[in-house]
Amino acid sequence: MKTLFILNDPPYGTERSYNGLRLARALSKQPGQEVRLFLVGDAIACAKAGQIVPQGYYNIADMVKMVGSAGQVGLCGTCMDARGVTEAELVPGAERRTLGDLASWTTEADKVLVF
Repeated sequence: MKTLFILNDPPYGTERSYNGLRLARALSKQPGQEVRLFLVGDAIACAKAGQIVPQGYYNIADMVKMVGSAGQVGLCGTCMDARGVTEAELVPGAERRTLGDLASWTTEADKVLVF
C-alpha cells in the first residue's frame, strides 16, 4: 500500500505537520507500507537542518529524517525559492521536487492524506 502525505503547515505554531509526521512514521513501520512525504508552503521549513528546540520538545526535522529513512521526502521547489531555502539547508534524504513530481506521486498513491 502506497500512502502519500502532503504537509502544508509550518513546523511549529500548529501541530498539523507534527501529527502528520507522527502518523507517517507509524505507518512506515507497518509491513507492506510505502510512505512518501511532500512538503508545500510553510511546511518546507520542517525539513530545514539545524533546528534547535528546547529540551524535551519535539524536533520536527528529526521526524522528517525518520520518515525519509523509510520512504521518500520531497519539497516544492517553488515554495523553497519563495522562502529562500536552498537544497544545502535540507536534512539528509529530503529532496527538491516539482509540482509534476507531486502529481505523479498522487496518481501512484493508494491513499493521499493532507495535513
